[in-house]
Amino acid sequence: MYDNNPTLEGIKTIDESKQGSVLFKEQWQDAHVPGGKKFYIESYGCQMNFSDSEIVASILHEVGYVPTRDVEESDLILINTCSIREKAEDTVRKRLRFFESIKQRRPGTVVGVLGCMAERLKKKFLEEEKLVDLVVGPDAYRDLPNLIGGAEDGRRMVNVLLSREETYADISPVRLESNGITAFISIMRGCDNMCSFCVVPFTRGRERSRDPFSIVAEATSLFENGFREVTLLGQNVDSYKWENPETGEQVNFAGLLEMTAQVHPDLRVRFSTSHPKDMTDDVLYTMARYDNICKYIHLPVQSGNSRILEMMNRTYDRPWYEQRIEAIRRILPDAAVSSDIITGFCSETEAEHQDTLSMVEWAGYSMSYMFYYSERPGTLAARKYADDIPEDVKKRRLNEVIRLQNAVSLRHNQADIGKTFRVLIEGDSRKSDKDFCGRTSQNKMTVFPKKESLKPGDYVMVRVKDATSATLLGDIV
Repeated sequence: MYDNNPTLEGIKTIDESKQGSVLFKEQWQDAHVPGGKKFYIESYGCQMNFSDSEIVASILHEVGYVPTRDVEESDLILINTCSIREKAEDTVRKRLRFFESIKQRRPGTVVGVLGCMAERLKKKFLEEEKLVDLVVGPDAYRDLPNLIGGAEDGRRMVNVLLSREETYADISPVRLESNGITAFISIMRGCDNMCSFCVVPFTRGRERSRDPFSIVAEATSLFENGFREVTLLGQNVDSYKWENPETGEQVNFAGLLEMTAQVHPDLRVRFSTSHPKDMTDDVLYTMARYDNICKYIHLPVQSGNSRILEMMNRTYDRPWYEQRIEAIRRILPDAAVSSDIITGFCSETEAEHQDTLSMVEWAGYSMSYMFYYSERPGTLAARKYADDIPEDVKKRRLNEVIRLQNAVSLRHNQADIGKTFRVLIEGDSRKSDKDFCGRTSQNKMTVFPKKESLKPGDYVMVRVKDATSATLLGDIV
């Protein structure tokens, strides 16, 4: 389930499934398992948080908890949080106040905060606001059974220790909310990039990569159980690097991508997110060699202006980014590229804002996640730069970027009219149970009339007959 709150600052411009913001909420389906205590979990933020919630569900399952989608009947309420923007934190606080009202009606219910907000605001939650019974950071989920036991005894429990080793590689995630077709695989944790606007390095710690064999084994198991698409997840997948402690053999991201693609030709492979400084031609050539590696790259630019990029500590400038886009066009001419964009960063001028608009036009993004700058306490930008762009200017600039991106997305999709694409059926269209929906290799949501012999998980060839800025419309051929 997605939270489509129209007041959120980040907007996604593509996908007919109404993923209207970058703040998501997930509720696990009821599991029909007799006995056991019930837990309820909501997830906010990035795909990594959704992946982490699946790990948490697996850990809780091992100690006898079963999931419920009815928060009113849960013994344990968990909220997996995001700190990337102030609005996300505000939303979490509202939910916690609602959960507090449930605790008053059902004494003994345990409420816990997980994830990035837990790492950033641990003392505030436990000592000042007293809204929760336990606070658990992203690297401490294995300690949940112990922490829950302490909370049930009336103690306020906390574990937010960051780790240089934890990858949860040996835990098989419980994919209760999955459509059974697509799944996330976390390949690494943490981030070594110190972008000046970002809290992730402080809330998720340093980069460490899972061993590739556990990743391939997870992808193989998913395929054998009917899944047909995996997304390799990391804060910066291109910096994936694993070294065999016995032989010294190294595997980089291009190597991991190839190993995963070789699981089966019918297993699609996606990945997110890439950093322009680490996106190598080696990765692009690997993508070109395998039809089942999707021809889609999310390559956040953040700003189209080199001065702002330097202040953001992105470690590349506009010409470098343009060179990466040109490499994608040369090696993967059919690939779609999407982006992240921040408007109104510290000291940004109107001319520099125009540079961002020109980048959207030049790069021809299929879609973008767009935000106005929200200062996060503790970041380099908060310590070093004045947040000096008025909020109304930030919002006006954001709206200009959104309008342009919508126009570019529409042109991008209209260029597909008359073309035929291989589409993986994911399920019913949101608008009609007479239509299927699924994605092309370029990550474009496609809607088309059903045929009785087909089912989710099947691949079909769809000829596009019409398009909106968010969706391709077609027929099976």
